[in-house]
Amino acid sequence: MPQRTWPDRSDASPFSSFSLSNVKGKAAVEVEDDVDHFSRHANSISISSKFPDRLHASPSTSSSSQTPFFLPTSSFGGQDFSALPYDVLIKIAASFNLPNLRAASFVCKPWFEALRPLREAMLFLRWGKRFKHGRAGVRPNSDKALNSFLKAAARGSTLAMVDAGLLYWEMGNKGEAIALYQKAADLGDPAGKCNLGISFLHAKPPNPTEAVRWLRQSAMAGNIRAQYQLALCLHQGHGVDRNVQEAARWFFKAAEGGYVRAMYNLSLCYSCGEGLVHNHQQAKKWMKRAADRGHSKAQFEHGLHLFSERDMMKAVVYLELATRSGERAAAHVKNVILQQLSQSSRDRVMSVADNWRALPSSH
Repeated sequence: MPQRTWPDRSDASPFSSFSLSNVKGKAAVEVEDDVDHFSRHANSISISSKFPDRLHASPSTSSSSQTPFFLPTSSFGGQDFSALPYDVLIKIAASFNLPNLRAASFVCKPWFEALRPLREAMLFLRWGKRFKHGRAGVRPNSDKALNSFLKAAARGSTLAMVDAGLLYWEMGNKGEAIALYQKAADLGDPAGKCNLGISFLHAKPPNPTEAVRWLRQSAMAGNIRAQYQLALCLHQGHGVDRNVQEAARWFFKAAEGGYVRAMYNLSLCYSCGEGLVHNHQQAKKWMKRAADRGHSKAQFEHGLHLFSERDMMKAVVYLELATRSGERAAAHVKNVILQQLSQSSRDRVMSVADNWRALPSSH
């Protein structure tokens, strides 16, 4: 039986991006205070669902007798995609993940051959993630991870360019990181554009105008970290004229995408009527969503709101969670409420807090 030469579905996962910590925020908007991570790739939009299930079988790239199955031209409305120029195809496919590459490889034989380097890149990308995170029985090794990412990047994968850039940045080699982000951005990769924009924000001297240009491109392509960072720039007039209405719209998009900090800032926009019409119910809804996903300030403020509504039990739970996350002011309010509760109610509240788990979020 021929050996499988492609890995299974890529284990790429969404991560947080580098923050805009050196910009002081307005009173109504929280600015990120963590500066450790750039944007990484979430799973790309899969095109594999457009093709029959049998296309997911992995053809061997070794010298076996297995012949890959290609879809007939009639499957694509009679269009002949084999005439697509090589450079155009490679640019389109540069940010594909493994399922997309598998599907695209079966469109026609020229595509199968042209996409071979990118399929090989997926193997190196997967090993790079194993070495970086210590997965699948492999010990963490940054040097081996970087080497694997660079081999994948050399084969044209923008996903690997972004991952290699992240490692270079963590190692202090920002020049190499920016070069890789630039290359990924030029190939149209949204995460590459986001990280390139954030790199300009932290350059010495910073170039906020160029940063906003790349962040806007990434945000319009759907990168939620870029949407959030662009909203911060717009809200503070950093690299662009201040526009709180547009900032609020980008906060909203990022919040809808699951970005917790955007949920918190969107709640503040509704609460203060900054960029949006004042709406108490919307402010409460988005504050609770941020709190339920582990945002400590949102937990504190939502707890205070519940306290003002005399919902003591729930208020104590959120204030306890905020206290455990380092919000010192929450502890004082919590202790005041606890004095009003019976011992059994206190025990019940602490049990709820002990068993609480944050809801999933994009970042």
